[in-house]
Amino acid sequence: MPGRQYVISLIAILILALYLFPIYWMYVTSFKPISELSQYPPTLWPQHPESNHVEIFENFAVARYFWNSIVITAGVTFITVVVGTGTAYGLALVRNRFVEVVLFTILLLQALPSSLMATPLFVLFNVVGLLQSPRLAVILAATAKSLPFFIVICRAAFLQIPKELRDAGLVDGNSRVGVFFRIALPLARNSILITAVLIAIQAMGEYVFSLSFIAQIELQPLTLGLNNFIGANQTDWNGVMVFASILVTPILFVFVFLQRRIISGLTAGALK
Repeated sequence: MPGRQYVISLIAILILALYLFPIYWMYVTSFKPISELSQYPPTLWPQHPESNHVEIFENFAVARYFWNSIVITAGVTFITVVVGTGTAYGLALVRNRFVEVVLFTILLLQALPSSLMATPLFVLFNVVGLLQSPRLAVILAATAKSLPFFIVICRAAFLQIPKELRDAGLVDGNSRVGVFFRIALPLARNSILITAVLIAIQAMGEYVFSLSFIAQIELQPLTLGLNNFIGANQTDWNGVMVFASILVTPILFVFVFLQRRIISGLTAGALK
């Protein structure tokens, strides 16, 4: 038995190293000088480390890109939580064939790639005039993409709330809306919070809709700022990795800080 546990732990460590290696390589490359980037075989650690993070932050308006990403992320998260929480609760209360069809449709929307949705959404937003506010267009498109995931996870959390608790709330004089806000919402808050964090992280890295809808440089998020280092004939990989590290670092801090809550929220549900 101890030998089996040792093998399982070793496999888990290898899988973890495989997933973390791209992040490690990104940070290492961001500190390599240009002469070392083309070296073969590549070095696993910079031999002559140098940093141009401050220079890139100032010269490429990283603060502006970061602010645009924050605006998009906040908008997507807010709308997804407000709309998705009510929808998930409603679908958790009713069980019939119509609800099953709705859930199947929701899961189908989740399976659609952003690149497939970008063109019809661009045409729709152009007709209704939303492209005049491109960040709003990106927020609505990214929300439509994120809602299915949020609804499915939060519905599972609401399903774990005993029906007797809701009935007791009605007996005590609460309305159905009161039961939602005073009983269901507090019990499901952990799953809602963690799913909202995952949605925010996904929105922070949104690329396809931003590329399709935002033409003005001053409104573009961090993900589009990477294009400054990619040319037709040459790519500044050091600049790409520096810019990417600025984008990824806040997300990593969120994951490290909330890792236990994320795992418990997705596996244990709302009730302990």
